[in-house]
Amino acid sequence: MTERQTCVVIGSNSFSGACFVDHLLQQGYDVIGSSRSVEPHEAFLPYRWQPRHGKFSFHQYDLNQDLGGLIALVRKHETPYVINFAAQSMVAESWLNPADWFMTNTVSTVKLHDELRKCDFLKRYVHVSTPEVYGSCSGFVDESSPFNPSTPYAVSRAAGDMSLQTFHSAYDFPVVTTRAANVYGPGQQLYRIISRTILYILLGKKLQLHGGGTSQRSFIHMDDVSDATLKIMLHGKNGDTYHISTDEVISVRQLVEAICTKLGVRFEDHAEIVGDRLGKDAAYQLDSTKLRTKLDWRDNVSLDEGLDQCIDWVRRNFDVLKNQPFDYIHKR
Repeated sequence: MTERQTCVVIGSNSFSGACFVDHLLQQGYDVIGSSRSVEPHEAFLPYRWQPRHGKFSFHQYDLNQDLGGLIALVRKHETPYVINFAAQSMVAESWLNPADWFMTNTVSTVKLHDELRKCDFLKRYVHVSTPEVYGSCSGFVDESSPFNPSTPYAVSRAAGDMSLQTFHSAYDFPVVTTRAANVYGPGQQLYRIISRTILYILLGKKLQLHGGGTSQRSFIHMDDVSDATLKIMLHGKNGDTYHISTDEVISVRQLVEAICTKLGVRFEDHAEIVGDRLGKDAAYQLDSTKLRTKLDWRDNVSLDEGLDQCIDWVRRNFDVLKNQPFDYIHKR
């Protein structure tokens, strides 16, 4: 990069957003971050862990309440790149307050797109979506697979994605969409399976495994996802979607068993089987061939290495993490 450029990252407090901010800063970009909440403890913000090349500033804006302020910020800096990680993202909880999920993931997101399409300085808008829009699938699914959402969360994201495609067709809106497998890494929220499992074991608490942990998932390290997202931002084709995934699939139970082995404890002593959640997809396995062939991307962090990094992060921050909320807290 010959001249320093500025990116706006919406949802910079999220795990994926914070990791991507850190990746951009490492590459020498200046970053303007925005989220509806104040920045959390620095244990959850990788970009606060060590000095980086780029400059970062944070601005608190709620997509549902402060869209005007957020757009004014984008216009003030005429940022060529906007990357949106903001979403109500908990699947099971979306059944409890479905209207809130639709407000953020559909209504406010469409309003955001309608304002951004009027910014003639915008080179690329990266829309971070989810594989949940595909519902339960068998085998590997590519980017042309039909939507079959099975939860309010998935329906709300699918609606936002479909709206974006109409914006691209009607206005030539410069959007690229990403859908990543189950992301993980140091700094992830404690209600996610890997962070929670490690912390619960160290605290001597029992972990509840919904449906026995039989769901098959592909877990991909956020370092690899951030690398892919930057490639897509710079070199992706407008209007296209890109899957970010490994080819390795593991059941949630096998994942927990692997963590137990690394920590030298018995699975039976630290996990209990409970009923499955409503609308839980049995499997979604993403085919990332397009990203690998078109943009020459490769995943580099193995699950074994990534789990070691997560365990090290929990241990280093144990005194902080043990006093943080373990469960997702819904904010309207």
